[in-house]
Amino acid sequence: MKSITELTDFYYNELYPSLKELEEQRLQMVWKIKLYGSFWFIFSSLILIYILKQRGFIDPIFFLFLFGTIILGGVIYDWFSKDYHGIFKTTVIAPIVRAIDPSFLYNPGFPIAQSLFERSGLFRHSIDYYNGNDYVKGTIEGTELEFSDVHAEYDIEDAKGRKHRQTLFKGLFIVSGFNKHFKGKTIILPDSAENNFGSLLGGWLQSMNFSRGDLVRMDDPEFEKYFAVYSNDQIEARYILSHSMMKRITDLRKRLNVSLYISFISNHMHVAIETRRDHFEPNVFTSLLDYQQTLEYIRTLQNTIGLIEELKLNEKLWSKE
Repeated sequence: MKSITELTDFYYNELYPSLKELEEQRLQMVWKIKLYGSFWFIFSSLILIYILKQRGFIDPIFFLFLFGTIILGGVIYDWFSKDYHGIFKTTVIAPIVRAIDPSFLYNPGFPIAQSLFERSGLFRHSIDYYNGNDYVKGTIEGTELEFSDVHAEYDIEDAKGRKHRQTLFKGLFIVSGFNKHFKGKTIILPDSAENNFGSLLGGWLQSMNFSRGDLVRMDDPEFEKYFAVYSNDQIEARYILSHSMMKRITDLRKRLNVSLYISFISNHMHVAIETRRDHFEPNVFTSLLDYQQTLEYIRTLQNTIGLIEELKLNEKLWSKE
């Protein structure tokens, strides 16, 4: 896999010329957004002032129109930036993926399969909304890898029976092959209970998580500071989570500094990195010629694809029997 230095050379030698053309389109689009946005802002402000003077106080009509103003402002933005987002991904993200590894496939409009997300067993709620984009799939030294941005939600009812939608997960979801067959299910979750309630009460709350399997106590204090492990096969869980694997997972968690969920199910490793954002959407109001913006996309893609090497999933430590 190419280094950051090699990808920087790729940016300036191959990507930069096409970015200069796309930058012209971006500037025209921003001009239109600002023009129509300013017109709508002035018009709606006058209407809101008129409503306020006529009514003499702020009433529901005022808030209804204010809400409509905000919505229409978003519509104006989406209308002018919609085509740009697609062109950006074709011109910028797709070439970066190919530069990192020419064998990888990239589809900007699709997420990783919902069935894989559900198979991971990382999130217990039933999914009422599932979407995502920027799907990447390939093989690193014989190890399969696929990932995408994912946004999953579920419905809840309040005391009055009204439904509300809650975010279940938003971030990067990754599925990788693993270098050993295993029969059980091992799930690694952020250790929020112990962090919030202390080791005694937190440990008791962890042990009450029956639907995940049995709580597995690991002999790595730093790993246990960040994670709680559940499995239906304690011996297999400890076999998968060797000292070196726990250290690599801990180092990954410390580097990312976000909630990290991992499971070993169906001979695959599932990783959910909860960042609460889309990672490959363009910043419309930032110049495409600003290398720092492109560098962020490069690092995200390189780090995600490089997860195979970082966790050493490509090393055949055990034979697959």
